[in-house]
Amino acid sequence: MAGHRMARKTRHLSKRQLITLIGSIAVIAVLIVAGALTAGAYSNHSKKTLATQSSFSVTDGRQVASRSTARTEIKDGMGGATADTSYVRVSINGHSRLVFGSNFTTVRSVLQQAGITLEPEDEVSPSLTSRVSEKTVITITRANTTIETVDTDIDFNTIQKEDPSLPKGTTKVQTEGKKGVMEQTNLVQKAGTKRVSVNTLASWVKTAPVNKVVLVGTGSASTSSSSSSSSSSSSSSSSASVGTTMPVGEAQSYAHQQVLAKGWGEDQFTCLVTLWQRESGWRVTASNPSGAYGIPQALPGSKMGAGWQTDAKVQINWGLGYIQGRYTNPCGALSHSNSMGWY
Repeated sequence: MAGHRMARKTRHLSKRQLITLIGSIAVIAVLIVAGALTAGAYSNHSKKTLATQSSFSVTDGRQVASRSTARTEIKDGMGGATADTSYVRVSINGHSRLVFGSNFTTVRSVLQQAGITLEPEDEVSPSLTSRVSEKTVITITRANTTIETVDTDIDFNTIQKEDPSLPKGTTKVQTEGKKGVMEQTNLVQKAGTKRVSVNTLASWVKTAPVNKVVLVGTGSASTSSSSSSSSSSSSSSSSASVGTTMPVGEAQSYAHQQVLAKGWGEDQFTCLVTLWQRESGWRVTASNPSGAYGIPQALPGSKMGAGWQTDAKVQINWGLGYIQGRYTNPCGALSHSNSMGWY
């Protein structure tokens, strides 16, 4: 019936009106088709952009943790992470890092957690008041800046191990010490050729130091170095001994005091030195692209409490408490790190 009514109405239209009507219908049809194509193209563009933003790598070529890896690390409790820990990716002039924390609400809250101070000319996307989730990528563009990477030395320690196969009063170097390498990535702002400011984006242990191991003789003066049975037995005993480590620097000296105060032996301090050399090089500002921070590499760093960004004592106290609660002692944490690659 509707078709008949439409047919009757169109019979009363003039030829000019009929042409106009047909033209209008054609225009509407073109607009509908174009709109559908545009929507599809925009949708595809959005998906491509998101895919690009979800896979950043830092300037040194190390891959920043993926979402699945970050979530696994949180689930496993890496660095003291809990179920409340979340993360947001931040990219500064192309250098990407994950910021871990809890109770993230806006872009501003993420930057505060990360200790990122914005300059007046910085461009931030999305805006500071935008809500965030683990899918958010915060992009900061700073004018007149470059990314620079520098290497600094990490001191090695000297470990003494008792060896009954050597005559008392004699020593022998078992392993020569070798300094490690700390790689630091800086955002350098310049005015012409003058360096105006330097902000450290990440500093991580590129190569862990090799500690010098010195064997200290505890045997009698008549100990024969040619005795195969004695040598074999003492060698096994020596390898089982962790040894004694002298602290290097104020941070290690304080940690040594705290280790002994907890009733742990010298062997536990030796394990602690090795563990934190590998994790942070004993640097209070060590900031891994994965989000861990400080000497003990807490995740997030803020969980260490007031002064967490620069106070070695705050970081050491938290780190020792974390180790005691989760691994009983430093040697237990080192054993886990040796097998899993983290603690």
